[in-house]
Amino acid sequence: MALDGIVTRAIAAELSSLQGARIGKVHQPSDSDIVFQIRSREGNKKLLLSASLTYPRIQFTEQSYMNPPEAPMFCMLLRKHCEGGVIEKIEQVGMERILHFWIRQRDEVGDVSLKKLIVELMGRHSNIILLDAATGAILDGIHHVTPAISSYRVVMPGFQYQEPPQQHKLDPLEASEAQFMQHWNENITTPPINRIVEAYTGVSPLIAQEVLHRAASGSGVENEESGTDAASVWKAFDGLMGEVREGRFAPCTGLNARGKLIFSAVPLTLIEGERREFDSISVCMEHYYGDKADRDTVKQKVGDLIKFLQNERGKNVKKLDHLAEDLEEAQDAEQYRIYGELLFASLHELQRGMKEIELVNFYDEEQRPVKISLDPLLNPSDNAQRYFKKYNKYKNSLAVIDEQIKKTHEEIAYMDNLLQQLNDASLRDVDEIRAELAEQGYVRNRAARGSKKKKKNDKPTLHLYTSSEGIDIYVGKNNLQNEFITNRLAHSSDTWLHTKDIPGSHVLIRSAEYGEATLNEAAQLAAYFSQAKHSSSVPVDTTQVRHVRKPNGSKPGFVIYDHQKTLFVTPDEDLIKSLPSTVKNS
Repeated sequence: MALDGIVTRAIAAELSSLQGARIGKVHQPSDSDIVFQIRSREGNKKLLLSASLTYPRIQFTEQSYMNPPEAPMFCMLLRKHCEGGVIEKIEQVGMERILHFWIRQRDEVGDVSLKKLIVELMGRHSNIILLDAATGAILDGIHHVTPAISSYRVVMPGFQYQEPPQQHKLDPLEASEAQFMQHWNENITTPPINRIVEAYTGVSPLIAQEVLHRAASGSGVENEESGTDAASVWKAFDGLMGEVREGRFAPCTGLNARGKLIFSAVPLTLIEGERREFDSISVCMEHYYGDKADRDTVKQKVGDLIKFLQNERGKNVKKLDHLAEDLEEAQDAEQYRIYGELLFASLHELQRGMKEIELVNFYDEEQRPVKISLDPLLNPSDNAQRYFKKYNKYKNSLAVIDEQIKKTHEEIAYMDNLLQQLNDASLRDVDEIRAELAEQGYVRNRAARGSKKKKKNDKPTLHLYTSSEGIDIYVGKNNLQNEFITNRLAHSSDTWLHTKDIPGSHVLIRSAEYGEATLNEAAQLAAYFSQAKHSSSVPVDTTQVRHVRKPNGSKPGFVIYDHQKTLFVTPDEDLIKSLPSTVKNS
């Protein structure tokens, strides 16, 4: 796991600036995340506390988070006991991935109360727990742990807080050379990385690998796994722990030997290629995690939706194949009429039981004979009628088949569009996509009985970016947002952008006047939030909103347009992330 005791120590060092700061608003955007709005001497900050089972972390953040319409119970409890409170101190438990926040606040009657907020960053056992500091009683936890889940400890209101099980490892910051050598030599059969990880608290395999890499580099050995002597390893270990002990953190990211992105609070010499350095551990983690945690949460929520859309798309692809077969048969309709005419003209030659007959085709200029298949169970007249019925059926169906092919292509394009939207969707965007599918009759409405029904004219979630020239750029992440942005928010003189013939977002420059920089950034957004996100030279059409129209009866988000110009851009993720952005609730 990338977030180890050393990263936690770096986080604690950075958070020490919050001593004496006041907690303003408390939000819980998801089941595992808490966001504190904090007022400190250095200004206002947002602090993210995440007990995500996959990406647990604590960091300052610049990201905008969507909050649910109703705050969860744990969020309400934190608001009661922490909003307006002063952070007295923040402590790390040894070298464990556990931080304690001491928060002093005046309660409803004016009495001063002290609460302890414990954040445990321990993978799938991560938790955020609020205690009464005086008694140690749990007020609540973001994840409940019942006796059925764990026989060691319970995390439920009213129970006494008990620390996670001790691992009985050594503190790496207090390690002596003699102690290190003794453990190293006693476990000579254990792989070098494991010898370090299993002995010391808070040391991850990544840090152990870095120690061995430094030792090997210092001694001129190529294979740090096997050829490094104990003295070189101790020297590298003590040097790295000296950096941690003295708080000389230098957060960085880069690729390891396997090409996987890694991050650390200390410099990594094992990074292959370019190493990117950051001013703080929060900025480093913001870069490393990006929207991974949100994407992971969304993936868990949309698995059934993606499967449904893929199945629907597959059905329509098969339907197209069948329609193509029907069209081929229908185009033979005239041939069936000729067969019927020839059979009626030669009824005297036909007998029941015949399977085939060869007749002169008098519709052919060369009077060539033609073989006609017969049903042996039918009499001559019925065999002739059978071909006339086929002729009438296929003649009438030609127009219907063409219409069905057109609708099926639209259906496939619609499914492709929704699948693309789910790639970049937030949890709120997903809810809106579900609502759209329910409104279209594809799925059942999941809204709980008694919950407020969304009015048709309600505003959806709006994603707003600000260009380098200070101009607002709106991006639709689903069809409800696309419809609102293009058909209701936009003025006729505003500029509209969309990838050419590629599923993607509607993008709106909310101004009649802007420079080339704004146009390029808007085109970048259109390309980035499209199916061609990872392509180069993506074609993006741009036109004024007055030239964009929605055909009657068309699918949500579908428009036609003209008077367009086409730009070609290569999506730049760093540019997209550098644009100031905000999310507007409905």
